[in-house]
Amino acid sequence: MRLSSLADYAVVLMSAATRHCGAALLAEGMLNATKLSDETGVPLPTAKKLVSRLTAAGLFESTRGVGGGIRLARPPSSISLADIVEAVEGPLAITSCTIDGNHDCKLEDGCVVKPHWGVVNTTIRNALADVSLASLAGLPAKPRPRTMEKAV
Repeated sequence: MRLSSLADYAVVLMSAATRHCGAALLAEGMLNATKLSDETGVPLPTAKKLVSRLTAAGLFESTRGVGGGIRLARPPSSISLADIVEAVEGPLAITSCTIDGNHDCKLEDGCVVKPHWGVVNTTIRNALADVSLASLAGLPAKPRPRTMEKAV
């Protein structure tokens, strides 16, 4: 299994955008495809295409006009690698028979492997869903709230 260049570049752009969220974003103004392209090396036409797809998928939100641009639509900890890949590639499917309603395989009727591909597909998707954008961007993990311990 291999991700396309577009999916890889989308992860790179989202990671860069994550590094600009919060206080840094307020100081610099909103992001745009040109800033992300300059920072990451992703070619500008590709960055524009991906920003459009990621916005359509609800991962970026955009504001038009003077002072407009893009920003993350959700906190980085709530955006997964699976979300990003699916925004660019569509639903994750290791084989065509794992896509609901797809019947283009000539072996489908007598295939003994087909029932197992769903398990593999789910395992891969869950692995991608377990990786947050925050961790991809190298943000520190949020500390867990401390509980009061009873004195003995």
